[in-house]
Amino acid sequence: MTAAYIRQGKKQLIFLMIFWGTISAAFAGDVPQSWRFEWQRTDFRKTTIDFKEIIEGGPRRDGIPPIDKPQFKAVWEIKGMGKKEPVISLNIKGDVRAYPVRILMYHEIVNDTVGGVPVAITYCPLCNAALVFERTFEGNVLDFGTTGKLRQSDMVMYDRQSQSWWQQFTGEGIVGKYAGKTLKAIPSRMESFTLFRTRHPKGRVLVPNNDRMRRYGKTPYMKYDTSRWPFLFDGNYDGPPKPLSRVVAVGSEAWPLSLIRKHKIVRSGDLVISWQKGQNSALDSRNIRRGRDVGNITVTRDGADVVHHIPFAFAFKAFYPDGVIHMKVKDKSPDVAGK
Repeated sequence: MTAAYIRQGKKQLIFLMIFWGTISAAFAGDVPQSWRFEWQRTDFRKTTIDFKEIIEGGPRRDGIPPIDKPQFKAVWEIKGMGKKEPVISLNIKGDVRAYPVRILMYHEIVNDTVGGVPVAITYCPLCNAALVFERTFEGNVLDFGTTGKLRQSDMVMYDRQSQSWWQQFTGEGIVGKYAGKTLKAIPSRMESFTLFRTRHPKGRVLVPNNDRMRRYGKTPYMKYDTSRWPFLFDGNYDGPPKPLSRVVAVGSEAWPLSLIRKHKIVRSGDLVISWQKGQNSALDSRNIRRGRDVGNITVTRDGADVVHHIPFAFAFKAFYPDGVIHMKVKDKSPDVAGK
């Protein structure tokens, strides 16, 4: 009799586990069958998000092709690029490289090794999010591609080794083996080509593997950063500032670019945030070299660069809902320019 009760209890326990597992999966949102077919190695049982938050961006996996074998030229060999065009600059152990936004606009990810460190240089035009991550993770070197999917209008990346999905804005694994894990971000700058060339006259600059592959130098996002509402974003945003205004984001804190531009230098604790003129917006004029001047930002602590980027306000609040956008300068010391 006792053994029978035990067997019955085990059956009930198994039933409840299956039942509640099914309910949990339902709360997370059902996985579309097309995803399972296309992503056969992705472990959809592991996720930190509701699948309903992810939408199709248009292109399929790697329809926006990452660059896996980047080619470079010396900075003095570069011709045809505007002096104020934006580049993402990176300096690791004296290995200095620039990645023009005119190229990243069409590829979004560059898998590279700089100063002996495997890195992924990433750019999402819809959020204006430019971030660099280490590719070595838990002892493995990962190669990244584009899923063709978006969450909160931001690119969802994947790694080819596990087919886990990663949120570009935060570097967080959101689906698959690495769900809940976070890539290490590396300090970089978004600066004009002239500034990069002046600071690093021996630096190297990414060039297209095939300069006829895309219309490099022209943006498909003309006047996007002066639009009233972001593309493919159905979240909530009530500001301030305006949703498509740029902010300087450092972790869960941000400052409107317009505020930094007004004061030229803003201090927050041991952070020093500086602005100087001379960088084209890549999301304004059809020809990037004619984009309006949004200026150059640096963020340092004790003279060393700090991980930051300059995304749109709506995206910052979407991924950091409890984050703070500082609308005023707290430090009134004479060191703050413009005071």
